[in-house]
Amino acid sequence: MNLRRILAVASRERREVVRDRLFFALAFIVPPVLLLTFGHGLSLDVEKSPFAVVDYDRTPMSRDYLHGFMASRQFSFKGFLETERDVYGLLASGKVRSVIIIPEQFQERLLAGRPVAVQTLIDGTFPFRAQTTRGYVVAVNAAFSSNLLSGHLARTSGMDPELAERMLEPIRTEVRCLYNPSLKSDWSLAPRLMMMVLMICPPLLTAMGVVREKETGAITNIYSSTITRSEYLLGKLAPYIGVSILNIVVLWVITVKVFGAPFKGDPLFFFLASVLYVLCTTGMGLIVSVLVRTQVAAILITFIVTVVPSVFYSGIFVPVPSLGEGARVVAHLLPAMYYTDIVAGCFLKGVGIQVLWREVLVLAGYAAVLAAIGYSMFHKRPAS
Repeated sequence: MNLRRILAVASRERREVVRDRLFFALAFIVPPVLLLTFGHGLSLDVEKSPFAVVDYDRTPMSRDYLHGFMASRQFSFKGFLETERDVYGLLASGKVRSVIIIPEQFQERLLAGRPVAVQTLIDGTFPFRAQTTRGYVVAVNAAFSSNLLSGHLARTSGMDPELAERMLEPIRTEVRCLYNPSLKSDWSLAPRLMMMVLMICPPLLTAMGVVREKETGAITNIYSSTITRSEYLLGKLAPYIGVSILNIVVLWVITVKVFGAPFKGDPLFFFLASVLYVLCTTGMGLIVSVLVRTQVAAILITFIVTVVPSVFYSGIFVPVPSLGEGARVVAHLLPAMYYTDIVAGCFLKGVGIQVLWREVLVLAGYAAVLAAIGYSMFHKRPAS
């Protein structure tokens, strides 16, 4: 193996990346833009959900009940409606996500010790948000009912209000969320989006870089030269791997500084694991480049084989254990899931090689297998 030949190919490819505007954008602009766009555009937090109210009672007690919603950061009050006829138009237009309907005699029934049914209509077109909103509604309603009962018990028995409240809730749950106490979706999503960006950009660069020479006919010079295929592939892929390694650092800085995600793990371990992942995705791009002849085909196939696994089978939105049996098998056959576990472990849990060694071994195996397949498929002669 001749090092000078490898460096010559690498230097030529580096100049092409810097000179070609498309490749320059794919190498240095698209990765951070993708992370910023997806990071700011995707959010699983349900806050300031707009809601309206139909209050047929209009009493002090109905206002106290509604105050629990208006004072919550999970809801944003948009006004009162006169009748239920106005409800469905607002929900259908998306101006509000929920409507609370308080019946007549709300205060009278409660003071008489009779139960009251308060109806809440929620826009269910987004099931996750609808279920979360329903949970908030139930929580606010439970808090109001508990305060109402404890106040009644304190008045009728002369008991201290705090003691009455404790008697009504003999078992009190105390829930702590580890690793992400405030449940910020940015802390969870932004690191995982690094997996998605590094799954898309390195193979796209690699595939287009090799196919470009097929499309322009420049690869004929390689076929007729004395350079070996290992020398050519090493020189060809080295600049793209180097660019992707630089992007690891850039994406890490954006994730920590822009989105505020805490990094609790070992930076060196995370960096080395990320390099392994980049080698995996670069190997995928190499295989795609061998199979197609045009850059358009390379782009389409690369997007299919990278976006689908990074979105649906990586655990970025839906935990892998929650997938169907067949989908779980597919997830375990793709490197995206393993790197997602590494990202979550390093950023939020602060774990390292002691816990994530299996994932690292799998990525190393993927990198070796994909490189071997790409090398065996690439031949230093025109395909017949």
